[in-house]
Amino acid sequence: MPITPLLNKEIQEFIRDFEGNISELAFAGSPFENVSIQELIQQIESRRRIEKKLPTWFNTANILFPPKLNLEQTSSEITAKYKASLVKGTTIADITGGFGVDSFYFAEKFKTVHHFETNPNLAELAKHNFGVFGKENIHCHAADGLQTALNSKYDVIYADPSRRHDSKGKVFFLSDCEPNIPNNISEILKNCNQFLLKTSPMLDISVGLNELQPISEIHIVAVDNEVKELLWLLQKENSGALKVKTVNFTKKGAETFDFDWNERAMATYDLPQKYLYEPNAAILKSGAFDMVSEKLKVNKLHKNTHLYTGEDLIDFPGRRFSIEQTVPYSKKQMRAALNFKKANIATRNFPESVETLRKKWKIADGGEIYLFFETNLDDKKEMLICSKV
Repeated sequence: MPITPLLNKEIQEFIRDFEGNISELAFAGSPFENVSIQELIQQIESRRRIEKKLPTWFNTANILFPPKLNLEQTSSEITAKYKASLVKGTTIADITGGFGVDSFYFAEKFKTVHHFETNPNLAELAKHNFGVFGKENIHCHAADGLQTALNSKYDVIYADPSRRHDSKGKVFFLSDCEPNIPNNISEILKNCNQFLLKTSPMLDISVGLNELQPISEIHIVAVDNEVKELLWLLQKENSGALKVKTVNFTKKGAETFDFDWNERAMATYDLPQKYLYEPNAAILKSGAFDMVSEKLKVNKLHKNTHLYTGEDLIDFPGRRFSIEQTVPYSKKQMRAALNFKKANIATRNFPESVETLRKKWKIADGGEIYLFFETNLDDKKEMLICSKV
């Protein structure tokens, strides 16, 4: 993609100001002689796509964007800032540089950042954007980052392997990603003090543990209660316990919960009390259900019902509710209790889906009432009528 014509002031204003229908634009054709309609549409669509994810890029003039496919795996600003806080040193190699968001934030912590990208067009585009931002300490290389990393020394090496395989399509296993990190892990660790790996949030933690060693920390990163990234920190010298750190970034701040992977915990159980606690998505991904009960002194409702209860209101990494009424799941008692038309419904360890429950009991979505359909410690099905704290 030729960069220079796209930087024309009039063309940049057209890209930023266009709010019309993309299909109509495609049919009408490019209003500029030296820029194709395909190039214009790529810039408009990709810029729209990152508005919330990358507001700094969206709001900066003369930034250029790759095809939408190259933005799928790009870190958000909030997750990129977080991972930059996990490593330290003077030099870092981002061996799967892509659009360059992670390199951008590494550049705020490291004296020298090496950004490697095998796609020459994407490498050129990232280099241009770094120049717009004045990031002079980022050195761009249109080259195979893994091969360079196996032959050079850095304080830190970072990788976010592509989860798209030429023949298998979208993949989740580490060995199917490009580059293949498990096959090269021992050689990578010979050339750095710390190796930070980003993987799909869909990756099973036990699978990662089997494929990667020696792991010192696992970070489960969620944004607005959706797990976005699993981060694996490997260190050459690591003798301590494996730490698991969960974080959920919300509009109110960061919810955190940390524990040692091999630490054993005993959950306590009780019937619904005054308050109900729902753990955030990062904790649910970690599987630390008993640990939450023991460390935060709250009671589980059932071994397989990942909701907690207690008489006291505490700080909790997730949502908090006041239980207004506990209703046994029977026709008679349900009909007596359902004196409202709409509510927010969730199920935990319950045989019927939210959609089924809405149709069955004629409950519309929304409002200030929260209903949790769950199984209690006596294996009884019940509905909890709650209000948000």
